[in-house]
Amino acid sequence: MEILFSVLTVSLFAATIRSATPLVLAALGGIFSERSGIVNIALEGIMLIGAFFAMMISFYANQYGLPPLVSALTGMVGAMVFGFLISMIHAVVSIRFRADQVVGGVAINILALGLTGFLLQLIFETSGNSPSVPNLAAMPIPILASIPILGGIFFNQSPIVYVALLAVPISSFVLFRTPLGLRLRAVGEHPKAADTVGVNVFRLRYLGVGLSGVLAGLAGSYLSLGQLNIFTENMTNGRGFIALAAVIFGKWNPWGAFGACLLFGFADAIQISLQNAGVNIPSDFLLMLPYILTLVALAGFIGRSRPPAAAGVSYEK
Repeated sequence: MEILFSVLTVSLFAATIRSATPLVLAALGGIFSERSGIVNIALEGIMLIGAFFAMMISFYANQYGLPPLVSALTGMVGAMVFGFLISMIHAVVSIRFRADQVVGGVAINILALGLTGFLLQLIFETSGNSPSVPNLAAMPIPILASIPILGGIFFNQSPIVYVALLAVPISSFVLFRTPLGLRLRAVGEHPKAADTVGVNVFRLRYLGVGLSGVLAGLAGSYLSLGQLNIFTENMTNGRGFIALAAVIFGKWNPWGAFGACLLFGFADAIQISLQNAGVNIPSDFLLMLPYILTLVALAGFIGRSRPPAAAGVSYEK
């Protein structure tokens, strides 16, 4: 117990925010997609694609003489673009061709794992890890970063962390306080009724999936440019699936998903802190902690969770 209290520091809670950031962004993307009626199992693969292309673009931008910060920001934007493009594959397969959405998502995950490994070998002639690239290091916000406790936790982070924190209230506002959000939710609940009043079901579903690709691509860029300055094969390591669990745990609500991501992020941060503190628990068990928590949360603590009624159901006009 004494060791547990000793690791409950500002650094631990700052690490919780960092660990939760890619989960938050991917989960918000999953919410937009599923609220529109398209199940996006491909979050894991889109994140991996985003992580790779963020690294690659940052590397070549710096090679061509751009300053490190500009190179990293260019890589971040590139990750969102490629995340969008990959998500459109899932959208076309699911919406245009009305294929099974789960199978399509799994196929993209497999494609992303093989493609990133192949491109890493082809472009950089290495396997495992890429070369080091300019990254988006912590940027303290003046004045706010000096606030005791809260400043160290929230306001001394990478820019992508700030984007994730702002994205939660913005996503909630868009979904529940705007006509666009109302239409998006309508096509995910009852697309036929929405269609009869003139709502373009297909366009809104493409929009929902596209937003999920942009946000998941941004989540991936955080892994290779925010937490690290390299790309490693399969560096998402199941985070896309944890984000999907956060969507369900949060009951398809941005604030609920944010809370779930913080919980999973804390599990990830505490296992690292406990290992560093020399706790006499096998390291492999500690590494399992975030995934065990995900299973426990989904199995017993979310109550009855009802997805959007038309999620996973293809619509034919």
